[in-house]
Amino acid sequence: MTVMDQTFADRDYSLTGPESDAAVAKGLASADWYHSDVPRKEMKALMRRSDAAADRDTVLWIGLLVLTGCLGVLLWGTGWAVLFFAAYGVLYGSACDSRWHECGHGTAFKTEWKNDAVYHIASFMVMRNPIAWRWSHARHHTDTIIVGRDPEIAVMRPPDMVKLVLKFVGLPDAYFDLKRLGVNALGRLTADELEFIPESERGKAVYWARVHVGIYVATVVVALVTWSWAPLLLIGGPRIYGCWHMVLMGLMQHGGMAEDVLDHRLNSRTVLINPVSRWLYWNMNYHVEHHMFPMVPYHALPALHARIKGDLPAPDRSIVAAYRAMIGALLRQQREPGYAIRPVLPATARAFREDLHDLDVARGGA
Repeated sequence: MTVMDQTFADRDYSLTGPESDAAVAKGLASADWYHSDVPRKEMKALMRRSDAAADRDTVLWIGLLVLTGCLGVLLWGTGWAVLFFAAYGVLYGSACDSRWHECGHGTAFKTEWKNDAVYHIASFMVMRNPIAWRWSHARHHTDTIIVGRDPEIAVMRPPDMVKLVLKFVGLPDAYFDLKRLGVNALGRLTADELEFIPESERGKAVYWARVHVGIYVATVVVALVTWSWAPLLLIGGPRIYGCWHMVLMGLMQHGGMAEDVLDHRLNSRTVLINPVSRWLYWNMNYHVEHHMFPMVPYHALPALHARIKGDLPAPDRSIVAAYRAMIGALLRQQREPGYAIRPVLPATARAFREDLHDLDVARGGA
């Protein structure tokens, strides 16, 4: 991989600042993105939804949650409890991330109510308002890593490395997520949420925030009455002590990649990972493919990757390889925020789409 220079001054990543208007003016908002060519018949087959894979994976997920949680409680006070709660934490605090994500797209299951049920459960686990996050993620796909438009840019420039490391222990994110839920429960939405949540959905966002906050309050009350940490380790706490795998996977998605481009091959990363992580992450390691074709179910992403890999940069061969490249880019961005990793395309690929990116990436002119 090489490095591309996106020279610009410090940027406002909020959705209500000048960057939003600039993105609209440049044609970067709700734009026409590059897609690899896939014949209609093949794409229709890849997009076919089925309950089979998600039923299997969800039953296994819930079964493992019940098993590890029960064993953690039964063995309370022993070293074995630590082991089982560690496993429970990852199943709760990390696996939930891919579950809300795929079910939010409505692609995991063919049956709509199953998508909705798992989506709401997983959103609660990850401490996110299910209504706000559904619309936030829709904007993320419409305007992926477009500054001033995408509310889900995890690594801003220049990157705050301390903040990124703290994400692995969950405390800062859990604090801010709970605070946001509390604000929503009081009947208020943030300025950014008002930008992407339709007015007709705002009442639902307040309602579900109150449901979530109510469950957390009840959990704290039970912990106090029983004078035990167990309720908090089972509900809410795993978002802190079990989130490390979610963060490990999530930062790879776009960290160190380009901003303000209309080609997912430039702003997203595909990484080959081990089978356990793939199951926990529901194949979201095929992230370029997912962003190009978000309606392809998670269980079909390996097949999609095989179909279009000749038009994509070679995937990073492991998590270690991805982090080696990403951390190098992030450290460089601390000194030179305009730098981004530039993947290398195979000879069979079409050129990167950079027409709008090249117009005026510098703040104040080219």
